[in-house]
Amino acid sequence: MKFKDKVVIITGGNSGIGKAAAILFAQEGAKIMVADLADALDIELADSISKSDGEVRFIKVNVTKLSDIQEMIEQTISVWGKFDILVNSAGVLGPRIRTEKYPEEDFDKIIDVNVKGLWYCMKAALRYFIEQRSGTIVNIASVAGHLGMVGHIAYAASKHAVVGMTKTAAIEFARHGIRINAVCPGFTQTPMLEGADTDAAYLEALQYATPMKRFGKPEEIASAILYLAADEASFITGQSVIVDGGLILQ
Repeated sequence: MKFKDKVVIITGGNSGIGKAAAILFAQEGAKIMVADLADALDIELADSISKSDGEVRFIKVNVTKLSDIQEMIEQTISVWGKFDILVNSAGVLGPRIRTEKYPEEDFDKIIDVNVKGLWYCMKAALRYFIEQRSGTIVNIASVAGHLGMVGHIAYAASKHAVVGMTKTAAIEFARHGIRINAVCPGFTQTPMLEGADTDAAYLEALQYATPMKRFGKPEEIASAILYLAADEASFITGQSVIVDGGLILQ
């Protein structure tokens, strides 16, 4: 088991990519703290981890509140005595509206969650990782962190920011034995995508735009997360790994 006795915190871990990552980490022996805005641990997730004899705890967290983030890390260490890996999967997409009409309140919310919230999580984790001189962070960015995304000015801006923050922090903390990378998914079959626009023609167009002519599966993105968090990737830091079915090649 690649992650036997490792302790992993996954924000946004109750659904989508975060949920898939939690299941795979547990199957590889990790202990999982799921941090999510929901009120309780997803039943299907709890059942999946139980079947793999994994250990999981849940904490309700709003990543835009630094006090919640600090409590998340304190509780994790209280339960298992340490903390090894942070997966920043919490994020929001926002409405699909052209730039000049984009609502300010939606723009602010997306930046608060996707940028400031992720920064809060990195800040709190890095303070702990510096003391133990080890630790790994995997940020969930997006292919939109490398491309424009029509109708999603705030989301694209936020994911470009995640890629930039990943590179900056990776340089700063490499000498401390801390690795920081990002995974950049393309269109992936998650509640975020399904809730973005119920128009069947729009979803079909997104699939058509992807050279592999399908959406990614959460498990496919989660596999990239686990690779970057594993010892096999011990010489990889500051990278943004694109997992998009070839979308960026268009």
